Amino acid sequence: MTYLLIPFSSALELGPQPQGVLLAEIYQRMQELVINSMIFIEDFNSGVISDSFQTDAYNITDKVDFPRDADGNITAMIHPRLQDRDWEAVNKGDPLFLTFDGKTITYDKQETRYPVFINEASYYEKNLAFWLTRKETLNIPSLKME
Repeated sequence: MTYLLIPFSSALELGPQPQGVLLAEIYQRMQELVINSMIFIEDFNSGVISDSFQTDAYNITDKVDFPRDADGNITAMIHPRLQDRDWEAVNKGDPLFLTFDGKTITYDKQETRYPVFINEASYYEKNLAFWLTRKETLNIPSLKME
């Protein structure tokens, strides 16, 4: 009989990492993540009880495109204070974009959000500057295979 921890497929992704670039730190972190995941699965399958713990989860709430003119041309770039800040909180008034004529466009919502996949080259054609997510803390109970 096959037991499943996750009833659907799962993926592991670390970053940020520029497209087409191999970063040693990300590679080493991914190795550690895969090894620890395999140890957890082996322990679970062997009946070892895991400790309960808390973890953060990020749920996508909004797709954010680059500002555009009437012809669909991008009119602003990611603000320098946002670039490379995936998974960090964005609050009302924080800069999101810098227009080509030097004006700052800020986040105007009350709710704190966490941007991800900021300025990913592969998303330009999809009209996506970044995703906004809501952070949630999950309580994971101890697990044991029965």
